[in-house]
Order: sequence, then C-alpha cells, then structure tokens
Amino acid sequence: MLSFSHTGLPARIVFGRGAQAQAGAEIERLGAKRALVLSTPQQSQEAEALASALGSMCAGVFSGAAMHTPVEVTAKALEVYEQSNADCVVALGGGSTTGLGKALAARTGAAQVVIPTTYAGSEVTPILGETKDGLKTTRRGPEILPETVIYDPELTDTLPQVLSITSGLNAMAHAAEGVYAQDGSPIFTLMAVEGLRALRDALPAIAAKPSDRDGRDLALYGAWLCGTVLGGVGMSIHHKLCHTLGGSLDLPHAETHAILLPHTIAFVEAAKPDVLAPVASLFGGRAGAGLHAFAKKLGAPQSLADLGVKEADLDRMSEQATANPYWCPRPLEREAIRNLLQRALVGDAPE
Repeated sequence: MLSFSHTGLPARIVFGRGAQAQAGAEIERLGAKRALVLSTPQQSQEAEALASALGSMCAGVFSGAAMHTPVEVTAKALEVYEQSNADCVVALGGGSTTGLGKALAARTGAAQVVIPTTYAGSEVTPILGETKDGLKTTRRGPEILPETVIYDPELTDTLPQVLSITSGLNAMAHAAEGVYAQDGSPIFTLMAVEGLRALRDALPAIAAKPSDRDGRDLALYGAWLCGTVLGGVGMSIHHKLCHTLGGSLDLPHAETHAILLPHTIAFVEAAKPDVLAPVASLFGGRAGAGLHAFAKKLGAPQSLADLGVKEADLDRMSEQATANPYWCPRPLEREAIRNLLQRALVGDAPE
C-alpha cells in the first residue's frame, strides 16, 4: 500500500476575467485598511492605475521590485511601507513583485494580496528566494504564503509572446519537479499532470496567436496548478541549478528555467524513468527529450550562452550547486552536473 503525507496550502484563489476589480473587497476580507501597491518599474503605470482604483484603501505605491528579490530593494520598500502606515501589500506583476511582497510580509507580518500578470506561480508558494552579495538563498514558512491570489487572465492578454512562453515553461518546471519530489503525494501528482497538460495545450495556441483568450485562460489555470505543486513539495535539482545560476550570474529567471528544464528532467529520468512516466506520456517518448522538443517548437531559448553564461562559469556553478545540494533522487555528482550544464550552455538536446 502506498504511504504518503499530504498538506494542502490555505491560500484563497479568486479566478476569472475582470477579477482584479475585487482587490478592494479582498483587502477588506483580510481585515486590512491601507495597502502598499507593489510593482516593477516596467509596470508602474499599471500599479498607479490600481492605486487609483483602490482610492482611500491605497497607502502608496512602490515600483522598485527587481529580479531575485535583492535585500537592498526590500530595505527600501520596507521604509516606504512603514512611513505610509500600510497594513497590507498588494503585489501586481510577476515573480519579482511577488517576491518583494513576500519579503515584506516575512519582516512585518503584513497580509498579502497578489495579482499575477505572468505564469510564474510563486504567488501560491510559501517560498521566498532572496539575493545578497550575489548569492541566492531560499526559505519557506507559513508567514511567506500570500493569503489571497487574484487570477485575472485579462492581465496576461498583452503579455509579450516570448515572455509568455518562457514564463509558461517556468511554471511547467514547478510541476515536473513536483512529480519526483521527496515529499510528493498522489494529489500533488494529479495537480502536476493537469497543470502540465493545460500548459502543453495553451502555449502553442498563444505562440500562434498571442491574443487567444481561451489559450490565456488555460495557461493561467495551468500556472496556478503548477505553482501550487511547487508550494506543497520540496525543491530538487532543477530549482537548485536555477537558483545557483540565477543568483550568482544575475540571469533572467524565466529564461533560465526554460533552458534548464529538459536537461534537469532528463537527468532525473535516467535514474527514475518510472516516476516521470506521467510526464513522458504527455510529451511522447521520454520526458526530457519531449520537453526539449516542445520548447524548441515554441521557439523558446535553448542556450545558456545566449543569456551571457560563459564556459568558464560552469566549474564554479557546478561546485556551488553540489556543495549544498537540495534533495535529489539521483546523486548530484559534480562531473554529471558539469556535463548537464555544458549541454545547456551550447543548446544541445538533453543527454
């Protein structure tokens, strides 16, 4: 008889076109009165529009969120939060903005409402990754999990095609890794496979026609499921490598996940093909090779070199990744990781 433990996450999900209009009601539902609206500099106009819609419930706007949640940016946002007498945060944007909201909540106990505009998925995880002095570290805890997530597909309708694809592949990485997680469960596997199926069907539709509303709705639904899987299980080799490269080399988050995904899945699949069989069945043949062919057909980036990674970086990255590894169903031998990164560097198919 199969043995497992399963813990569901207590996040409230509001999903539907036009749902962003419920932000004020969700703030009230949390018992809060004054929200600091967060965004990246690129989405400052959208943040100001949201602030205007919230009216007296908005304490201010901080539009300085950055990739990998640098602690120095969090310090600036914390100062604004305290000076504005805010009692909650509303994070509008992708993983960078969500990460900043989590960092503030971890330091102040602020309630969080997240309104995603990408397929990052981190909004439904109790995981916070922060960067200091070029090193990215992660932690998890109930104080980090946002209380409410508002999924409004209208906010993704204008997401650029390339970012839609890389962000979607990033979400798929959450689910694919969750299938072989040490603390996985049958429920999380069901959610992972359904999330992967949704994105498998949605991303080609978006690639062909970025304004495809059905594709957008399905992709955001899939991203929610994939993110929920990541939030409920422990991370493994894929996220370890992405965190190592992303934090140390300041690489773009979604693109790094998109490039490494086929390689990390193939690495685990070589040792545990039965565990990844549900993923292989979705993409045909083997899971790693199938994901690589899928990403290539979408026109997703294939090479770490295109992100600025140099071959001279690989030894150091392999050393960092294996010095303090996450749990993995296959031993993390430095030479094998170095070979994996070499193939990803030049854009070869996974081994």
